[in-house]
Amino acid sequence: MQQIVVGLVEQHLQGKQAHWNAVGHNFQDLHLQLDQVVDDAREAADTIAERVRALATCPDGRTDTVAATTTLPGFPEGEQSASAVVDLVTARLRATVETLRTHPDQVDNEDPSAADLLHAIIDSLEKHAWMVSAENRSVGNRSPWAFSSPASRAARTRGR
Repeated sequence: MQQIVVGLVEQHLQGKQAHWNAVGHNFQDLHLQLDQVVDDAREAADTIAERVRALATCPDGRTDTVAATTTLPGFPEGEQSASAVVDLVTARLRATVETLRTHPDQVDNEDPSAADLLHAIIDSLEKHAWMVSAENRSVGNRSPWAFSSPASRAARTRGR
């Protein structure tokens, strides 16, 4: 669960970096949309950290811990075009979801309540990834960031 806390804290921080430094076409709408991503990531980190505390463990969200253990790639410095921010944020949302997806089955065996929380957070982040990625899409062009259902992912994995 510690890696999940770290991933969500980093998602929050990178979302804020994107929020502050996006420029260009559709800036205002993206700026506001990123506020929602940031708020949801921060709330999710708090929810999981509090669940960790309820289970008598200590989460570690200190900046040095987050920087040393995050699995998200670093966010570029300085101004970024709104279009680039869409792709950067979508990639990070997807990476955070993939981190969360590696844990629910393991967590479900030990703490079904925590697994339920993870599923709700995954749903929220996937919705944000869809909505953010739509900024760079055109009609008929499926997003490369589109998520597939767990069943279709499992079928592809079995087919390898």
